[in-house]
Amino acid sequence: MSPADRADLTALARNGSAAHRLARRANALVLLDSGWSCEKVALALLLDDDTIRRWHGLFVAGGIEGLTRFEAGGSACQINGEEQEKLKSWVAATLPGSTRQIGAWMEKEFGHVYAGRSGLIALLHRLGLEYHKPEVIPRRLDEEKQKAFMASYDKLLNSLADDEAVLFADAVHPTHAVRPAGCWAPSQEKLAIEQTSGRQRINIHGAVDLETGQTRMIEVETVDAASTIRLLEAIEALYPMLAIIHVFLDNARYHHAKIVAEWLAQPQRRIKLHFIPPYCPHLNPIERLWGVMHKHVTYNKSYATCTQFADAMLGFLREKVPRNWPRFRDSITDNFRVISPKDFRVVT
Repeated sequence: MSPADRADLTALARNGSAAHRLARRANALVLLDSGWSCEKVALALLLDDDTIRRWHGLFVAGGIEGLTRFEAGGSACQINGEEQEKLKSWVAATLPGSTRQIGAWMEKEFGHVYAGRSGLIALLHRLGLEYHKPEVIPRRLDEEKQKAFMASYDKLLNSLADDEAVLFADAVHPTHAVRPAGCWAPSQEKLAIEQTSGRQRINIHGAVDLETGQTRMIEVETVDAASTIRLLEAIEALYPMLAIIHVFLDNARYHHAKIVAEWLAQPQRRIKLHFIPPYCPHLNPIERLWGVMHKHVTYNKSYATCTQFADAMLGFLREKVPRNWPRFRDSITDNFRVISPKDFRVVT
């Protein structure tokens, strides 16, 4: 048995949603491949050894698809090589969203009704087809600008003096609302989470130091040029002994505002701004911090009031992140990569 066949059969045997008869056959074949005799497998599955031999014969003759044929009401049918190629071409062209859609097309096109979702999934895997979730990428991406930014960033880090620091800044606008997320629980329990009554939003303008995990997070009524200056002042206060503080941020209009430029031009200022290329949030690690924040603060958590929600959010960003930075640092990194549309098949 090939490693691919064994992996598919093991997945079928472990799949709680697979048809019971098909899962038992997959289980039997995996045990046979592990060196068990037909008699031993039959004894373990409370069957007779002739049944196990017959299942083995179905597999030898037709692969995993052969196991999906059942004598009683067996409407599943193994498709031939020409039909397989036609199925692969259709899937590649149309990108169907479900096995139900694929099964319906096969029934209409070939007149075959596949017995069980698990058997159909096994067929698709054997044909080199997998279930994909498209990655969302910005519409306008400049590969050369990304490479230039990464080179400039590496050069800065390699020449950074002891009296300098690097931070990444951004704004986030979490809404006071429940975010249900999947979780493990006892099978007999039916889970629910109470929805909040309001849709209030809080505005946070913040920055993070990837070296130490220190953060500066301010809650503001509006994210604008004034809040940018407030944030930069808070950053300077965080590092009173440093000569230069490099702050990386995006190209939001308020970051380029005249009053921000005038503030930076003051003689005593120690902030130096660096701008991330347009449409490249993947080059700002604080975006990853926002994802970690939601995972720990909003997923499956309900806050009765927006004040409680804001306290939990700001408490996590201001206290828990710096205090537990060794735990979070692997998820909030400057391990940058260039994203090129040429590396993807862009779905339209």
